[in-house]
Amino acid sequence: MAMALLALIFIVLFALGAPIAVALGATSLFNMEVFDTISLSSFTKTASNGFNSYVLVACPLFTFAGDIMAKGGISARLVKVARIFFDNIAGGLGIVALVACMIFAAISGTGSATVSAIGMLMIPEMVKAHYDRSYSTCMVAIGGAIGTMIPPSICMVVYATAAGVSLTSMFTAGIPAGIIFGCFLIGYCYLSSKKRGYVPQEKHKYTAKEVGSILWEALPALAVPVVILGSIYGGFCTPTESAALGCLVGIIVSLFIYKEVSFKELPYLAMHAMTISAPVMFIISMSGGFGSILSIEQVPAKIAEMILSITNNKIVLLLLINLIYLVMGTFMETNAAIILTVPILLPIVTAVGVSPVHFGIITIVNLAIGFVTPPLGANLFMASAIGGVPLNKLSKDIWPWIGVGVAGLLLITFVPQLVLFLPKLMGYAI
Repeated sequence: MAMALLALIFIVLFALGAPIAVALGATSLFNMEVFDTISLSSFTKTASNGFNSYVLVACPLFTFAGDIMAKGGISARLVKVARIFFDNIAGGLGIVALVACMIFAAISGTGSATVSAIGMLMIPEMVKAHYDRSYSTCMVAIGGAIGTMIPPSICMVVYATAAGVSLTSMFTAGIPAGIIFGCFLIGYCYLSSKKRGYVPQEKHKYTAKEVGSILWEALPALAVPVVILGSIYGGFCTPTESAALGCLVGIIVSLFIYKEVSFKELPYLAMHAMTISAPVMFIISMSGGFGSILSIEQVPAKIAEMILSITNNKIVLLLLINLIYLVMGTFMETNAAIILTVPILLPIVTAVGVSPVHFGIITIVNLAIGFVTPPLGANLFMASAIGGVPLNKLSKDIWPWIGVGVAGLLLITFVPQLVLFLPKLMGYAI
């Protein structure tokens, strides 16, 4: 009865528009006052321990690095490189946009930064080449979702903290997951572009001199993900240290090589990174205290027991969890969804033999699709503003892309070897 009442209070507060952290805190306070499950001092200590994590330092650092590099001309150079390979095929500009999203994802750490950086460059180019504006905008919106899959990823940092798994393992498994998801989108872009007639009228032949010039200019941009990820996998840096290294590299490339960011902009970018990261820290803090109440009441164990009593079939459970996450992603912020659900669902999937790292990838891909699913669709809002397409129009046209994304999700879900082979190969725990 006590837990049912707490759930009701939380749902009502959330429905009234209260921030997730406030809803969690208020519900916890009600429990302490009425049911005396936990003392205020214990709750405060648990809440403060929630964000007292070295790994979480990576959140503002990766956000800051992504902001610098989004504004520093790096995305423009990456697009030029992609055009060398895909300019002259059906849907070539769309494929260039998606490939650029995949490469920039290895720099930015967030979906919104990817949509912004690539969308501002590629949507006008596709419209100029007679691509439908809504089609182009939807493509960039879902391409931006790859920004949460390919490391460095803020969502992976949050999941690793919530699940107690190795962030390096998550980063390693995220690379093939993002590539698989991106390849599904590229395949659909090629087929749908042929059907729509998006075929280059005149093929551009790049000379060896042009190719060399483009690659030389893009070399610092291409080196950024190599430095960030190579420092982790080479054993030189922890993921948190690599985030700081990414900031340093981003400043050097954007300020001193491409010279498209000024020193005056750095304080603004740093403040923006903090304002993006602070709500995440607040949610983690409140969820830590709320989670201690749930643990005392044995709620996760009871929910796990209830679900496993219905079915312990691995395939059915994964389908059910995918459905839960796809629905949840339509109305809940991604990091909040991870923090609230992982402590409950992780024991269930591990009981039927699912790897915590594999489950993390499933969770993140599901919620990445939620970035473009109405009514929340954070990437849709960003893409709508950049592409100049009304949100209600995008909400109708995005569904074929979501269907393709779900197909990629199902492959990742039911063929775990596709994402786990790389961490296994590199000797990381899964």
